Amino acid sequence: MKRLILALSLIAVSVMASAQIKSDADIQKAIAKAEAAVAKKADNTGNWIKLGQAYLNAYNNPTANVVGGDKQQLQLVMGNDKPVSSEQVVLGNQPYEKVVYNQKNLYFDANGNLAIVEVTKPSYEGDALAKALEAYKKAAETDVKGKKTKDIAEAIRQISSNYNQDAFNAYYLGDARKASDYFALSADALLTAPVSEVDTSSIYYAGITSLEAQDYAKAEGYFKKALGYDYFSDGAVYANLYECRFAQKDTLAAREYLETGFSKFPENPQVLTNLINLYITINEDPLKLIDLLAKAKEELPGNASLYYVEGDIYAKMKDYDNAVASYRKANEIDPKYEMGFYGEGVLWYNRALEIQEEANALPYSEYKKYDALQDELKVTLKKCIEPFEKCFELTAHDAVKTNVADYLKRIYFIFRSESPENQAAYDKYNSFLEGTK
Repeated sequence: MKRLILALSLIAVSVMASAQIKSDADIQKAIAKAEAAVAKKADNTGNWIKLGQAYLNAYNNPTANVVGGDKQQLQLVMGNDKPVSSEQVVLGNQPYEKVVYNQKNLYFDANGNLAIVEVTKPSYEGDALAKALEAYKKAAETDVKGKKTKDIAEAIRQISSNYNQDAFNAYYLGDARKASDYFALSADALLTAPVSEVDTSSIYYAGITSLEAQDYAKAEGYFKKALGYDYFSDGAVYANLYECRFAQKDTLAAREYLETGFSKFPENPQVLTNLINLYITINEDPLKLIDLLAKAKEELPGNASLYYVEGDIYAKMKDYDNAVASYRKANEIDPKYEMGFYGEGVLWYNRALEIQEEANALPYSEYKKYDALQDELKVTLKKCIEPFEKCFELTAHDAVKTNVADYLKRIYFIFRSESPENQAAYDKYNSFLEGTK
């Protein structure tokens, strides 16, 4: 499953100033000239900066004439760099047009915008960015008076940004392992003096992509590193650490990660769901989660969401009375907290589905019990209406509003013939949903 949230991937393809592509021979000459200058005078900061820039130029050269934008704009600025071929491809369930050039492949999304740049023939064999970073490290070491600190820092940031873009490109192209390496290199680059900054996001993404590549030990190392910098991703780090240890059949450590994560981030659904499932797997009493949650409520007694989480736990245990009580307690603490109403509505709807399944499983001879269950089903469905409508009224989240409208449309469809009001309610939610398409 793709774990890298797609919204993060909307980071635009790096926009570079439009320039002409140089021949690889010219690139090699520029590097050789800069290396000769360094060999001749290694204590000269300017020589190291020029060497670093020569490597950066080598890295950028295959895409020097590429700027972010749509296909038509690119054709205007790319001049004589004409495509060799093109084809339709699917990457991560998304369609792209892959346009092949001599040194690169450009991928355009369904709207014709440039989404991915893949260099197929680099102008320098090897990691030009790593070479550039080493050169700028030397530049910083020789710049004892700090006169070039700003220039060096700017170049290092660009190196980090390039690694980061390479990571996303690799991820889109289906190579999670390579993406992980690039994210780690991006973070390492920023740690380099004089920048010396911690990029916790890149460290975390390195863990996510390693996890996707099923390199569990490596992923765990990145997640632990993120924790060391107090980066929690709202508790998701603990859920991911659990996956790493559970995949390596270390149930005890996996459990410890989840319980720690739950104590710190009881609202995280990934942590909660994994912990409940783990407790079921190892035959642990799920009520222990309530005990863990009680500690969080002691520290944050006015946090309505904790009672919503408690309601979810009881609901998954099919303890419906306590679940409803918890959802309503959330609403009591904060009458504008829509998720308490949402939780109760979903609970009654799921309970109605259980009643329907029970009725459908009955033999024909038990028609009286079937009729009784159908009556119970209608009563239960009607219990959904009030909390769902309150949630619909309160929520500012489009996704929640749409989801609740879908529930209400289905419910009112069943009862629309009972009264003009029910028909009007059905029309209201149906119209709302039609307007979201």
